[in-house]
Amino acid sequence: MNGHIDQRMVLFMLVGCGTVYVAFEHPSFGTALVVGVAVMTLLHLLMRGH
Repeated sequence: MNGHIDQRMVLFMLVGCGTVYVAFEHPSFGTALVVGVAVMTLLHLLMRGH
């Protein structure tokens, strides 16, 4: 690392912060987001084995 923040990292941080804010303000969206992430993670783990 040369001490500079990668542009992708800045984008991920901004999207993450925005998502956390929206999920905090609208709990039903937060629940749907958690379920979606859990399903996508499970699919990724299952398909990685093949």
